[in-house]
Amino acid sequence: MTGIRYHVAMDFRRPVEAVIPGVQGRILAVLAETTAELNLRTIARLADVSPAQASRVLPELVMLGLVERREAPPSALFALVEDNVAARAVHALSRSRETVLEELGALARHMDPSPISAIVFGSLARGEADAASDLDVVLVRPAGLGEDDEPWVASADAWRDAVLRLTGNPVRMLEIAETEVARRLRRPTALWADVIRDGVVVHGSSLDALRSRRGA
Repeated sequence: MTGIRYHVAMDFRRPVEAVIPGVQGRILAVLAETTAELNLRTIARLADVSPAQASRVLPELVMLGLVERREAPPSALFALVEDNVAARAVHALSRSRETVLEELGALARHMDPSPISAIVFGSLARGEADAASDLDVVLVRPAGLGEDDEPWVASADAWRDAVLRLTGNPVRMLEIAETEVARRLRRPTALWADVIRDGVVVHGSSLDALRSRRGA
């Protein structure tokens, strides 16, 4: 009997809260996004929780060793303990989008054949991707390779599967030949205007370099 695999998509807008739900996740997300010490009321405001909720959760986080408290009358200041192993995991979660963009580039570099360029656009590029978002990517196919060439198809399919395992988010992959990309960039449709406006090149040639290529 073949097992069914279920993929849980990543919420890149609120990655800490997606994994650590509730008030605790909101507070940890706020502390992970700053190196400054914050007082309780500031933490509560930024986390969109009440001061009473923050006053219940922060002592628990201090007891766990994730957060340190420093007395600074008339209030106390709180910050993540950078060396704490759990705090490191929270920091890693908070920068999930940046990590995924780096990983997408690394996966593209290891494709065989490798694309001329891999460009992320859409909600992930804008920092707006949540658990319901697809990941939109342009892969520029090297000249001399057709869209049905077996090595390219196998490489692109393996890349898409690896991205799905990495994030859980479905991948919408737009493939285009190297000989066509300059024309699309110089006279963009609405979709290619989105690529130009939001695109993040994670591997290979920049948008400016692609625009200057001589195409068919």
